[in-house]
Amino acid sequence: MTDPDRHALTNGRISASVKADGAELCSLCDAAGRELLWQAGPAWPRHAPVLFPIVGRLTDGRLIHRGRAFPLTQHGFARDRRFTWVDRGTKTCRLALADDAETRARYPFAFRFEVAYTLEDDTLVTTYTIANPGDEVLPASAGAHPAFRWPLVDGIAKEAHRLEFDRDEPAPIRRLTGGLIATDSVATPIQGRILPLTEGLFAADALILDQPASRSVCFTAPGAPGIAMSWDGFTQLGIWTRPPGDFLCIEPWHGMASPVDFAGEFLDKPGLLLIPPGERRMLTHWVKIS
Repeated sequence: MTDPDRHALTNGRISASVKADGAELCSLCDAAGRELLWQAGPAWPRHAPVLFPIVGRLTDGRLIHRGRAFPLTQHGFARDRRFTWVDRGTKTCRLALADDAETRARYPFAFRFEVAYTLEDDTLVTTYTIANPGDEVLPASAGAHPAFRWPLVDGIAKEAHRLEFDRDEPAPIRRLTGGLIATDSVATPIQGRILPLTEGLFAADALILDQPASRSVCFTAPGAPGIAMSWDGFTQLGIWTRPPGDFLCIEPWHGMASPVDFAGEFLDKPGLLLIPPGERRMLTHWVKIS
C-alpha cells in the first residue's frame, strides 16, 4: 500500500525519503547505507525544511501589503503545511502546495509552489517551481535548509571538517541581529576557498554570503564521504548550526531576512523574486555524494 505520508526513492547508488508534511527531505543515504542527513534531534527538530514564501524573518513578524499587516513567521509557512503528491516514482517525486484561505490570511497572494526530488546517479536534484496564477505580481523568496550530519561519520572530529568553495570568497559576509540582517557587513572567515569548521563560528548565528562568487561548495573531512552542493537560481548562501546539534546546514537562498532598518511594503523588500501574472520561476540545487 502506498504510504500517504512518506515516499522512498532509490536508484541502487543512493537513496532518499521525502515527507508530505512540508515536502521535507528526511533521509539521504550513500551507497553503503550511511545516513548523511540530520535526524531531527532535540537540538533542532527538523531535517531539511523548505523555506517559502520568505527566507528568514520579517520586521516585527509582519508582511505589509497595501498598508495592511499580515502575520508571517520566520521562513514562512510551507515547512509546516502538508503538500499534495503530484508524481511518485522509484527515482523521482513531486509535491505541490497552492494558496488557500489559511495562506491568504498570512500571505495575500495567489501561488502554486512545487518541489521535485530526482535521483541521478550519485546526486539528488531538488527543484522548486513557483508559479503565479494570479492577476498581480507575486513577490516571494524560497530557500533550501538541509542539515547534514556533522561529523559526517562517527569518530571523526568536528574540527576536521571544512567547506571548500569552487571560487575564492573574499567578500564580507552578513550577520543577523535579532533575526534581521545587520546593517554592517563583517570580514569573512573563509580563507581563499576554504572555511575550516568549528562550532564557534556560529556563536552569533548563521554565516550569510549575500554575494557568493561560488556556485558550489563541498562539505568534507578525511575518511568521510564528501557532500558537494551546487545551485542555480539561488542568490545567497546561508551556513548554520545550533550548538550542541551535530549537524551543519548548507542553505541556498533567493532572498534573506529583512534588513534591520526596513519596515516598508513587502513588494519593496530587497532580494525578492517578482513573478508576473501567468509566469513561473525555477530554482534548483544538487547534492552529490562522493
